[in-house]
Amino acid sequence: MPKYICIMRSTPTEGTQEAPSPAQMQQMFAAFNAWRERFKDQIVDLGGKLKAGGKILTTSGVTDGPFVELKEIIGGYMVISADSYEGAIEIARQSPGYRPGASLEIREIA
Repeated sequence: MPKYICIMRSTPTEGTQEAPSPAQMQQMFAAFNAWRERFKDQIVDLGGKLKAGGKILTTSGVTDGPFVELKEIIGGYMVISADSYEGAIEIARQSPGYRPGASLEIREIA
């Protein structure tokens, strides 16, 4: 079955956002756990949130990075298996991480 990497991107919001309340956090975790359980056979690697910073390796050497535009942040990744792009898109679409201001780039792994 083909595998797909999903790269999670978000757009920083203007101003400050309040932290979710404990009740909201509990709802978010419940939704995430339900999604994860529903697609447990297709989730190959849940990946995780990426830390800020990193390194860029080129033939010229190593520099601090990543160098991304402020308008977009790459926040994490996951690997899923599906019969097709459409199947991968449907699994990703149902992820609680897919919300307004966020996008998921989905690419098949060769």
